[in-house]
Amino acid sequence: MLNHARPVCFVATADAGAARAFYEGRLGLALIEDNGYALVFDANGTALRVQRVEAVAPHAYTALGWEVDDLAASVRALVARGVPMLRFPGLPQDADGIWTTPDGARVAWFHDPDGNTLSITQQSAA
Repeated sequence: MLNHARPVCFVATADAGAARAFYEGRLGLALIEDNGYALVFDANGTALRVQRVEAVAPHAYTALGWEVDDLAASVRALVARGVPMLRFPGLPQDADGIWTTPDGARVAWFHDPDGNTLSITQQSAA
């Protein structure tokens, strides 16, 4: 039934100004709409709704992620825009904060201003 429907992504913010500065200014997403309930960004053709809430309870896992062709370059670009990568104790990450999964995919994580965990992933070539 929904296999032909377009998905919409959701994360929450308690500070719409900081969220807009982050998603638009640091991540480079185009703002489509600010309707008072959510900031809506274009995430490469998929709507990302950053919902306005009174308080955010971030999850201990990734809430939203992007697949990229060159993870190292994407990490460097984000860090240059003031987005630090996360480090997780016990997870073997390289100097840039990149973890290589057992199947060869590579992943790096970062937080948005509300503490939502976001990721970028480069799939393995194999």
